Amino acid sequence: QVQLVESGGGLVQAGDSLRLSCTASGRTLDYYYIMWFRQVPGKGRDFVAGIKWKGGSPDYAGSVKGRFTIARDQADNTVNLNTTNPKLEDTGTYYCAGDPTVGGSGPRVWGQGTLVTVKA
Repeated sequence: QVQLVESGGGLVQAGDSLRLSCTASGRTLDYYYIMWFRQVPGKGRDFVAGIKWKGGSPDYAGSVKGRFTIARDQADNTVNLNTTNPKLEDTGTYYCAGDPTVGGSGPRVWGQGTLVTVKA
């Protein structure tokens, strides 16, 4: 089973660049759809963006479309989530998750999360 570890969270000023990384180990990601979710206290995890490891068009939530970019770094077995314009409402704990796609098997896999706080 694949293991996912997030990194890159912390305190960031609104309008500064932010990169979150999801690094995989334990298994090839060839048959996974990798996603980022965001959670704020008291609420569930909301989908932010997703991409198939083997390629294809990425998917974005409406709230981040045009501001966030999800991209694969196959050399480092990593999926990055980038924004050059974080807003206060982007504050939350970001989780990386992987769903097996056609040809794969197993349950959804979650990382441990990384906290992002956007300040004015």
